[in-house]
Amino acid sequence: MLFNFITLFPDKIDSYFSSGIPGKAKNNGFIQIHTVHLRDFAGNKHQKVDDTIYGGGPGMLLQVGPVYRALESLGENKGQVVLLSPSGQLFNQRLAQEMYASSQTFTFISGYYEGVDHRVTEHLIDREVAIGNYVISSGDLASLVVADSISRLVPGFLGKEASLEEESHNEEEELEYPQYTKPYDFMGWTVPDVLVNGNHEEIRKWRQKNRKTRNHS
Repeated sequence: MLFNFITLFPDKIDSYFSSGIPGKAKNNGFIQIHTVHLRDFAGNKHQKVDDTIYGGGPGMLLQVGPVYRALESLGENKGQVVLLSPSGQLFNQRLAQEMYASSQTFTFISGYYEGVDHRVTEHLIDREVAIGNYVISSGDLASLVVADSISRLVPGFLGKEASLEEESHNEEEELEYPQYTKPYDFMGWTVPDVLVNGNHEEIRKWRQKNRKTRNHS
């Protein structure tokens, strides 16, 4: 699976995929990472890619021209183009699975400042995604969240497929059951006895009964 990132900070992307499980998956060829530095497509000597807002308003917007040229540079390798934006479809595990099934190549456009010229949304993307109802300083973080979540669905990414079967979220937004490790007793806080009695059926029932659910308050 190929992930392209159109970004102002390629080092952030490369750094994330240089270690841990994502790094191993990249090194073993389960995923490919390609960064596109948006300033390389600025079209001016100062590499300026943003400007003030027509009609007035605070902040700056990314210009449509650099984004268009960055996408064109990818040719047939741009796949499904995704803009990370607060107004996009809210990302969850179901959407991750839908996106994974829909394409083997994704290009993520990271937003900055006050966002992007709306012509990017109107003409250049296939999907607009938001990772939550809050504000962050860089769309790169959102791009990495979505890419990481999708890439975990790639066979071999996690090493053991059992890990994928026990993923933390399902479509009903049930989360994982409580989990414990040694020691059995820490300062009088003990592990539930059912988990150490060796009865796999009782353990299965306990885990199902004690699965966490999302707190929407």
